[in-house]
Amino acid sequence: MNKYGKVAVVMGGTSAEREVSLMSGKGVLEALQARGVDAHAFDPATTPLEALKTEGFDRAFLILHGPFGEDGTLQGALEVMGIPYTGCGVLASALGMDKLRSKLIWQALGLPIPAFEILNANSDFAAIEQKLGLPLFVKPACEGSSIGVSKVKNTGELAAAFEEAYKYDKIVIAEQFIGGGEYTAAVLGEQVLSFVKIEPATEFYDYEAKYIRDDTVYRCPAGLSAQLNEQITAYVKQAFWALGGRGWARIDFLMDEAGKPYLLEANTAPGMTSHSLFPMAAREAGLSYEDLVLQVLNSTLE
Repeated sequence: MNKYGKVAVVMGGTSAEREVSLMSGKGVLEALQARGVDAHAFDPATTPLEALKTEGFDRAFLILHGPFGEDGTLQGALEVMGIPYTGCGVLASALGMDKLRSKLIWQALGLPIPAFEILNANSDFAAIEQKLGLPLFVKPACEGSSIGVSKVKNTGELAAAFEEAYKYDKIVIAEQFIGGGEYTAAVLGEQVLSFVKIEPATEFYDYEAKYIRDDTVYRCPAGLSAQLNEQITAYVKQAFWALGGRGWARIDFLMDEAGKPYLLEANTAPGMTSHSLFPMAAREAGLSYEDLVLQVLNSTLE
């Protein structure tokens, strides 16, 4: 394992997803150390980033979630320092973190996405409720882990949902509800792994359902037809390519009641906790958690 040199598992950070990142990072660190890699925890919230250079790290496994970790800023700093890192580059990370820009790119390519509207304090909330229909979702453009997300079910609730999302980002999106099921596709290198179907016991797949509760049901394989699998795989590959993706990422998608898929969002630093979706898809492909972590790290040698 000397080929990797000294590896920083970059975790924690300052975003609202800090705790999730620490959970993911702990798993990655233990997996790398179990395979004999000289891996060390590195938290940029407590250690200056330039220490990656001064302390002699040869490469970085990035498992930071949210702004200042998953949005291209850290990737740009590592590019300047000449330190190879896992995952998507500057452009793809920035676009993947920004739900609005990724939607606009996918929309321009003719890929299926839910209808949406951009909200601000002067929006005609009643008109948007009517246009998109109820229920609908409201979310900050540049957060993950369902932080700041609300499901608006009743007339007149959109304004309050906007205020909640606005606490986390200045760009807020209202999005059409697609009710036929929630899914994710794991992209590993050039391969799209088995889809995972998510069946939360909560109102939707929120933070609690993702990381805390044990009653969320995951189905992998997702039970879709061969024809749908082929169609969605093509959409996922195109969506990943359009953002400039490399290494690994998750592309989340929805299905409507008629069986039509809709691309939802990209996650360019997928979660690696005990509840996370990427390791589930990897297991179905015959990759253990440790195998997956090493395969991701191998991309820094290319």
